[in-house]
Amino acid sequence: MSQQPSPRGHGPHRPRMGPTQPATLVLAALVAAALAWLLVSMTYASLPDLPWSPTAVLAGLGVLEGYLALNTRARVARKPGRPPVDPLAVAKFAVLAKASSLVGSIFGGFFAGLLIFLLFKHTDAARGDLPAAIGGTVGSIILVVAALLLERACRVPKRRDEDENRDDDARSTHH
Repeated sequence: MSQQPSPRGHGPHRPRMGPTQPATLVLAALVAAALAWLLVSMTYASLPDLPWSPTAVLAGLGVLEGYLALNTRARVARKPGRPPVDPLAVAKFAVLAKASSLVGSIFGGFFAGLLIFLLFKHTDAARGDLPAAIGGTVGSIILVVAALLLERACRVPKRRDEDENRDDDARSTHH
């Protein structure tokens, strides 16, 4: 009778979360831009004015995640005067960061596709929607950058003794 390996155990098939890949974010943004341009080009005449609320939400989340990144980085690095960090909170922040970077890329792509459409549409309505489209694109970029900073802040720092051992190993192989 053979036993199945535990999915939570150690081994090559254990699920793990790695750093966000830039290619994933770029692909998501490009697909969203293409879909937005296609959708808007078919329905723009029947759409209401572009609202500012998504811009405010995206930029607001970006600012909050940026603050969280700075705070988390200082706590993970154990800077003097900072309270210790809860490992479970850091794991949750990492998941939030990965999700936010993807959402920011999708919204950024959508707003960029809309922006490209509006730049070539020479109507008063299109000119009126341009500032909100630019704001949405900028707000999305703020969110993506802040999310990537937060993800980076959640990384476990290398221990000094590991770095010293690597330096010693490198010196011994070069002599």
